[in-house]
Amino acid sequence: MREKDSVAAYFVHAMIHGLRDQPQRLAAVLAEAGIDPSLMEQPHARVPASAFAALWLIQIRELQDEFFQLDAHGMPVGSFALICRALIQEPDLGKALRQCLANFGLFLKDFHGSLSVRGKRAVISLHTTATDPDARRFGEETFLVLMISLLCWLGGRRIPIDRADFRQTRLSLSDDALLWGPNLSFGAERTEIEFASRFLRLPVVQDLASLKVFLRSAPQWLVIRFRNQHGLATQVHQRLRRSHYSQWPTLDAFAGELQMSPSTLRRRLEREGCSYQEIKDEVRRGMAVQLLRNSATSIGEIAEQTGFQEPSAFHRAFKKWTGESPGRYRARFQPHTL
Repeated sequence: MREKDSVAAYFVHAMIHGLRDQPQRLAAVLAEAGIDPSLMEQPHARVPASAFAALWLIQIRELQDEFFQLDAHGMPVGSFALICRALIQEPDLGKALRQCLANFGLFLKDFHGSLSVRGKRAVISLHTTATDPDARRFGEETFLVLMISLLCWLGGRRIPIDRADFRQTRLSLSDDALLWGPNLSFGAERTEIEFASRFLRLPVVQDLASLKVFLRSAPQWLVIRFRNQHGLATQVHQRLRRSHYSQWPTLDAFAGELQMSPSTLRRRLEREGCSYQEIKDEVRRGMAVQLLRNSATSIGEIAEQTGFQEPSAFHRAFKKWTGESPGRYRARFQPHTL
């Protein structure tokens, strides 16, 4: 974790929600973590990632709950480690994810997740019975962050989210796309996240030795998963987003811009669980989604801007990404275009 890494203060609220009616105890907890209480009143403030990680551990100790009292039953200390021990015994990510959802269901009363596979798409759906709207909102995001972060760790690679829908509403954060992907909606009919089902066939690559390391640094690892703004993959994302598809550099050319060899670039991206081509595909998908949701640009122009020689190829690719045609997807967000 780098010193300059930071996390939106919004996510701190999820951890301190259980102390909302105990101001003195809350002040002491924030002070111990090194977090300025005044930041909690600033919607777009950020806190150092190291302080966020410290608060994670402090709150588990204070609340004796690894789900931060966002659930009526909660997760006793040690639950997370117990769940992880079971997951590393599974042969692939699909079986591990189903086991993970079932095991969380043994502890949590208000949050129940399920996995469905629809051809090339995998969807984690979340049913919530929490009555407190803040606990519901914070709990849903915390639950899904844990699911996708554990999945990434088990597979030893980053797994991009193609769609994220939340029933609850909240303010938009500038770096939401780094966590939930570009196809993010609040105030949706249901809470669920979607990704390519091919990832479920990947083998579980972790073992007992790596689990011990992971459990010692789990908060830090999850922080990096939250907002890895300074990783190499993010640099690639930003470089590609700043230029037209026709001006995107080859891997060799981009390595030259960074003054490193192509093999070093490949190796460092692999450590972050991705490849140059996968990032290019993610950026194309993100650009298409944002243009369809927020602009009047024609579908033909969007196809050209995202590197498709024929609109028909773009239609096929977009339906593969989202399960919808570009026109139908746009109509959901811009109904006046019908």
